[in-house]
Amino acid sequence: MPHAKDAQRSLFARQSRVRGLMLGLALGDTLGAARGTLPATGPLSAGVSTQLACFTAEGIIRAQVRGNHKGICYAPGVVLHAYSRWAYLQGIAPEKMRQRWNPYGSKGWPDGWLAGVPALAQRRGSAPATVTALSRIEQGEPDMTTPSRGCHALTRALPVAVTGPVGVGQAAPLAALTHGDKAAQNATAQAAFLAHHCLSHPAPGSAEAVREALHAGLAALPVKGVPVTEQEQGRLAEALRCAAAEPARPGHLMRLAPDPTAPAALLGGVYAAASFPARADLRAALAFAAAAPDGDSVACVTGALLGAVHGVEALPADLISRHELAWVLDTLARDMTLELDDSPSGMEHVEAWDPHWWDRYPGW
Repeated sequence: MPHAKDAQRSLFARQSRVRGLMLGLALGDTLGAARGTLPATGPLSAGVSTQLACFTAEGIIRAQVRGNHKGICYAPGVVLHAYSRWAYLQGIAPEKMRQRWNPYGSKGWPDGWLAGVPALAQRRGSAPATVTALSRIEQGEPDMTTPSRGCHALTRALPVAVTGPVGVGQAAPLAALTHGDKAAQNATAQAAFLAHHCLSHPAPGSAEAVREALHAGLAALPVKGVPVTEQEQGRLAEALRCAAAEPARPGHLMRLAPDPTAPAALLGGVYAAASFPARADLRAALAFAAAAPDGDSVACVTGALLGAVHGVEALPADLISRHELAWVLDTLARDMTLELDDSPSGMEHVEAWDPHWWDRYPGW
């Protein structure tokens, strides 16, 4: 019995931090889009980064399901299918999407439970490079990609951090599905790796944990084979130094994150998170990040990093409870943890303990 209780507590702790990452990125996305000033009442709309992050999370689960049942899986291809379902719901090249994924009309498509969420079919901002690339779906990868360095390559990929060091290696290929710029791909991989370190830091909840996790992740980047140039690592180190010596300076935020690119989102998010490492300062951290020139991407990264360290309980309940995708994000976070911990749909020679899991997350 003690071992069962320990396992249950461990699962609960992991779920709290994964939920914190997912809901933190969403709250940052929403707060940043509003430039830090939210309406006093009523529902809070999700941003496009949050919508795409939902489909990244769903794609991660479906790739894991496929690997368990088929023995082989190329995860970026499964996540591309997820982004295509988002595009179809959004009315982006719907005939091309149907022709690519259901050419004979032989099955219900788009499939999986996420396709039934109405808010994911609503336009919630612009992701031009992602839309442009997906509109070329018939050309196939890599011909469909764009030369963009835009931030959505990174913000949508943050859930990959949940898969651990091995899975994080898929972050750059996920960015490359639509964004051909090498700096965007590198920043995406670095962000996922740093977020993984935030999720796995042994002292969750403490103010020291945020800076310790980011420093440890930064030091391990080249060791673990994460794509990073000497210049990129130097900029990340500078962001952390500035946060320790001169935290929460608008001038530093403007210099580190001057535009809506993936590298700027990463540098600004790291600076904001490390400037407000205390659990009680999470709201202030998001408000500060939202003041960046591209506040939604910077606050999105900030919220993900801090939520991953402090857990979902640290997020402002008055805001999370009003977010239109709170339940969706929370469900995806729990299901990602479950799938990686104990495949509910079973495996090739192992019976499923949840007979409905495959219908929720078809493995393709």
